[in-house]
Amino acid sequence: QVQLVESGGGLVQPGGSLRLSCATSGIIFSFYAMAWYRQAPGKQRELIASITITADTTYADFVKGRFTISRDNTKNTVYLQMNILKPEDTAVYYCNAHFTTQDYWGQGTQVTVSS
Repeated sequence: QVQLVESGGGLVQPGGSLRLSCATSGIIFSFYAMAWYRQAPGKQRELIASITITADTTYADFVKGRFTISRDNTKNTVYLQMNILKPEDTAVYYCNAHFTTQDYWGQGTQVTVSS
């Protein structure tokens, strides 16, 4: 059974930081490209960052310089370090695992940026 479990969300003030984690099981983690998406109320889900099996990374323009995606193949976990958070970063954050035609999603973790 494949599971992706996000954690680390919460309420943070503007300018603050959070580190999200996505622990996976049931997949050969090192085979999968991983990504973080987010979905704000009333908006479509959008790609934030991705990391390949060789740890090459890509970022959406709106998070470049603020967010960092990383992976630990020994822990089957992908991370998203989020710095300089803004109110517009408020959303549910989801991790995704992708390999050929296989796509798996976590249940999401809420991030709220507010003073």
